[in-house]
Amino acid sequence: MSAPVDAPETGRRGDLDILLELLDLEEVAEDVFLGHHPEKVASRTFGGQLVSQAVMAAGRTAGSRPIHALNAHFVRGGDVKKPIEFHVERHRDGRAFANRTVTATQDGQELFVMLASFQEWGKGLEHAHERPEVPDPETLPRVQESFAGFEDKLEMFVNAPHPIDMRYTNDPAWILKGTGEKLNHNRVWMRADGTLPDDPLIHVAALSYSSDTTVLDSIITTHGLSWGLDRIVAATVNHSIWFHRPFRFDEWALYATESPVAAGSRGLATGRFYSRSGDLLATTVQEGVIRHFPARR
Repeated sequence: MSAPVDAPETGRRGDLDILLELLDLEEVAEDVFLGHHPEKVASRTFGGQLVSQAVMAAGRTAGSRPIHALNAHFVRGGDVKKPIEFHVERHRDGRAFANRTVTATQDGQELFVMLASFQEWGKGLEHAHERPEVPDPETLPRVQESFAGFEDKLEMFVNAPHPIDMRYTNDPAWILKGTGEKLNHNRVWMRADGTLPDDPLIHVAALSYSSDTTVLDSIITTHGLSWGLDRIVAATVNHSIWFHRPFRFDEWALYATESPVAAGSRGLATGRFYSRSGDLLATTVQEGVIRHFPARR
């Protein structure tokens, strides 16, 4: 890894402002919200953007109840030149529970469907996996530092918005590739690259956005492969998150991911977000289409 840096890069706060603008959906009709894309975009809508905007749409209709689970399915790629409509369907509003379905559409076609469940926090049995022992985030370089020397291969990552301060505790895939090492897990410290508003829904949405950034890494590092350096095609099929307790996502959280299986051209990855003090904040599961095209010899 490159040498650690103590101060954030100049100008990265602007990317967080852009994310907050993306989360500020426009209500265009009852339970219908309009979301937009950032200026920096890839060829299709980033999955984390869809999830986070859908969280905001559903949460805007659920009152003060916190979201505790979401299950999302990606139907087709979004056109980054067009806004997205988020249609919220209300299924139940109980004393402590609420259920919503959010459907994201463009030109009448479904891009994405998410079921969200809301429940008031309560007391009960408690246990959790322990947080892995890793170096403190202040001792680690920002992910942008690890792009040095790989700018031409990782152009999509280099030019993407960086609203989240990310610091790998292990070498990322593109550095591992050069060492020949294989790794069946990835662990990354994450937090918003600046202070977030106090609204808990925004913190949930920011974590949801971040949960789609490194979760598939362990599928390819298990095989010694890397984004940008190997011919890999990847697309998210479905994504689920369970939120276990309140948190602030402008404080450090460790995203520990691994891949239990890859088969049938699909890979499954699981992840856990831990607070710095060791509390398990959220659990994720993502399935993606993963296709590798080895170079011909």
